Amino acid sequence: MESVVNLQYCHCKLALTWRFKHCSFLFPKTLTAKPSTKTKSFLCTLSRCDAQSFHNISSTKHTTLLVETSHEYQKLKALLEILMEKDSCPVQLLRDYGDWTKDQFWAVVRFLTHASRSKEIFQLFDIWNNIEKSRINEFNYSKIIGLLVEEDLIEEAVLCFQEMKSHGLRLSVEVYNSIIHGLSRKGNFDDAFIFLDEMKEIKLAPDTDTYDGLIEAYGIYKMYDEMGMCLKKMKLNGCSPDHITYNLLIREFSRGGLLKRMERVYQSMVSKRMDLQSPTLIAMLEVYAKFGILDKMEMFYRRVLNSRTILKEDLIRKLAEVYIENYMFSRLENLGVDLSPRFGQTDLVWCLRLLSHAGLLSKRGMDSIIQEMEEKNVPWNATVANIIILAYLKMKNFTHLRILFSQLLTHGVEPDIITIGILFDANRIGYDGSGTLDTWRKQGFLYKAVEMNTDPLVITTFGKGHFLRNCEEAYSSLEPAVREKKTWTYQHLIDSVFKHKQCKFNKKA
Repeated sequence: MESVVNLQYCHCKLALTWRFKHCSFLFPKTLTAKPSTKTKSFLCTLSRCDAQSFHNISSTKHTTLLVETSHEYQKLKALLEILMEKDSCPVQLLRDYGDWTKDQFWAVVRFLTHASRSKEIFQLFDIWNNIEKSRINEFNYSKIIGLLVEEDLIEEAVLCFQEMKSHGLRLSVEVYNSIIHGLSRKGNFDDAFIFLDEMKEIKLAPDTDTYDGLIEAYGIYKMYDEMGMCLKKMKLNGCSPDHITYNLLIREFSRGGLLKRMERVYQSMVSKRMDLQSPTLIAMLEVYAKFGILDKMEMFYRRVLNSRTILKEDLIRKLAEVYIENYMFSRLENLGVDLSPRFGQTDLVWCLRLLSHAGLLSKRGMDSIIQEMEEKNVPWNATVANIIILAYLKMKNFTHLRILFSQLLTHGVEPDIITIGILFDANRIGYDGSGTLDTWRKQGFLYKAVEMNTDPLVITTFGKGHFLRNCEEAYSSLEPAVREKKTWTYQHLIDSVFKHKQCKFNKKA
């Protein structure tokens, strides 16, 4: 395996290179003459929708309508196919056509959006509007402004908004919200408040969505004091925060690690009998796990389970780490059992359950999990093998160690860096692993690239061990050029560790 890098995960920081097994109408950004799969899918979807519409029309009563609809569909399909060509220019195409129907125009707008060509929409809209003045209406402008903001084209959205005003069209709260949210997401809060003040001047009352967008933007920029001020201003202006506002505040405060503020908002929600949304429950669980606040972490873990919210793997691992750090190994078994109905019997679930008993050095408990795996035909992997071997190393049970080392290949498991480390750590306390090492050498395993195939939770539980710490030290002593150029095999690694130890010994002597 090429070069060497730092392995960092949880409490494991091993300076070596290995492959680490564990560690939500789109178009391509660059269009070519050949339509992409997703672009073809767009046309296929369009075709299916129209085909369905045709079947819903009575062939006897609406033949003329069917023919006209089919004709319009063919025109629209031809237009989109031209747009898919390389270097197509929608503005020039509109001029060539002379005009587009409403359906054609909005289809082109959708195409440009999905093709990451949204910058062309504003000019195209201006030209299309001027062809037929009746198109200058509140609906069209509101729709375009919302789309431009969504595509992060705030300058164009503001220009479109000013144009809308110049035409004397009615301005809605929704349009103002789009502009205010777009500007605030860009960090341009001064201009956002100019539009907010403008709303008040024209007697247009901001709603909860207005303030929610500002609060969310403050969260992006970690402006937590401003979030509190925004909430106060919201109340002073006669706009009562709703459950969405409170959920948003909790999520933002939790992401910022502001536990006291988060809990004050939570208590307000409880007093108002408002419900927590699933993302809010997850955010609170995450922050309690982050700070290792065990009782509250477990309370919200149960609430998340009861809500049937899906937990992501990285959060599951964080929960497990908290239990391990507090030596609450039995909780790992409960965590695995809780998760298995939703995730199935995954490698992570088996890892948690096996670690639960290994952390307690319970041979009977480990045997029960291994037997359950055999009954369900679950194959071993490096994680399973190394958990069991590490447990027996901690017990100093050399008899079982020898059996396990000899049975690795029977279980279809090749040694990884953790396995190598366990063997050398066992040698250090009196185990004779020379036979095992010779066998691995003869079978060619020691000349393979160094890999880390063991779940990091194993290292969190048992620590890195003496050999792995020596690996870090030996690696850090190398020149940068050597680290980059050297291809590391297990044998190279072993040689480097012993060479480094010999150099240290000679310096002391």
